[in-house]
Amino acid sequence: MKQQTKKQRLKNVLPWNAEGHINQSVRDMPPSGIRKFFDLVSEMKGAISLGVGEPDFVTPWHVREACIYSLELGNTHYTSNKGMPELREAICQEVSRDMGIDFDCNEEILITTGVSEAVDLAFRATLNPGEEAVVHEPCYVAYTPDIILAGGVPKTVPTRLDNEFRVQAEDIARAVTKKTRSLLLSYPNNPTGAIMTRSDLEDLADVVVENDLIVISDEVYAELSYSGSHTSFAQLEGMKERTIILNGLSKSHAMTGWRIGYAMGDPALVGAMTKIHQYTMLCAPTMAQVAALEAMQKGEDEMLHMKHEYDLRRRFFVSGLNRIGLDCFEPKGAFYAFPSIQRFGLSSEEFAERLLYEQKVAVVPGNVFGESGEGFLRCSYATSREELIEALDRMEMFIKSL
Repeated sequence: MKQQTKKQRLKNVLPWNAEGHINQSVRDMPPSGIRKFFDLVSEMKGAISLGVGEPDFVTPWHVREACIYSLELGNTHYTSNKGMPELREAICQEVSRDMGIDFDCNEEILITTGVSEAVDLAFRATLNPGEEAVVHEPCYVAYTPDIILAGGVPKTVPTRLDNEFRVQAEDIARAVTKKTRSLLLSYPNNPTGAIMTRSDLEDLADVVVENDLIVISDEVYAELSYSGSHTSFAQLEGMKERTIILNGLSKSHAMTGWRIGYAMGDPALVGAMTKIHQYTMLCAPTMAQVAALEAMQKGEDEMLHMKHEYDLRRRFFVSGLNRIGLDCFEPKGAFYAFPSIQRFGLSSEEFAERLLYEQKVAVVPGNVFGESGEGFLRCSYATSREELIEALDRMEMFIKSL
C-alpha cells in the first residue's frame, strides 16, 4: 500500500525542468558574441580570423622553461591567497618605476586568475544590490554581465568616433545618480584601440570626487600604448586611494592561457576582493605565478619586441583598411582596429556574417560591444602580416561585391 502511494505521487510530479532552476540573471544573459564567431571560424577551413583578442606570439621559451623547472622541483602546492610574495613585490616595483605609484606589496595587491577574475571581484566587492556602476561603451563584453552578476545595475555611456572614442566627463556626470557607486574605465580600449589623455582623465577626476565614486581601471593593454607612455587614473593627484588598478600579463607578455592578473588599490578594497577570492579561487595557479615572475624579471626585451611588431602591423593594417574603403581612425593602443561600415547600409552583424561566409574573413561585429558599437567592426591585428595582407585583399573583394 505504501509503495502504491509513492508511485501514484511520482505520477503526479511535473516533468523535470532544469531551466526553471537556473538563476534568472544567468538565464537572461546572452552568450559572448566574440565566441560565436570564433566557433564558426574553428569549423571553416581556410578562414582568416581577426576576431579573438589574443597575441599570435608564443610565450617566450625562458618563461615556459621556468614553469617546467618549477614543476620538476615539485612546486605544485597552494601559494598565499594573495599570490607569491616575490611576484607581488616584482609587480609593485615595476609599477613604482614606470608610473611613480607606490603600493604595499603585502596589503595593496592581489594576484588573480587573469584580469577577468579581477574585474568580477572588483564589482562584487564594491557593489551592493541595486547600486549602479557606470561603464563606457563600446567596451569589453564581460563588464555589463559582471555588474549584473554582482547584483548591480549597469549604466552605459556611449563614446563617439568624433572624440576618438574617448569617454567625456560631461557624459559620465549626466549618467551618475544617487545610486552610482563606481566608474569602470578601460583604456587602452578593447575594442576601439582608443586611449585617454592625462587631460581627459583630469576632467573625469572632478566628476569622480564630486560624486564620491570608486574607479575600476582595467589597464590590461597599458603596455601596448603607441603614442607615448600610458597614463593611469591612479597617477592623478589624490586618485590612488579611489582607484582599483587591474592589469595582467596576458596581452603584454603573450600569456593569455596562463591566467595571471592582478588588482592594486586601497587595502580595504583589495582586502574585500581577497575575501571573495579566498572562497572562490583560493589562489592563482602556482606554476603560472612562477612563469609570471620570470616574465616580470627577465621578459622586458621580448615584450618590447612584440609591441614594436604590433605597432608596425597597426600602421600597415589601418592604412590598408582606409585604402580599401573601410574608414578607420588611428587606434593608439591595444591591438585592434575599429573601422566604420556605416556607408554600406548593412548592420554590423550582417556585414560580419557575409564577410565570413563569402570571403572567409572573421571579424567581430561592433554591436557585440554595446549599442554605440553598431556600424563598426572589431579587427584584431595580433596576427601575422602575411595573414593581414590576405585578409585585406579578401575584404576589398567583398566590398567591391556590395
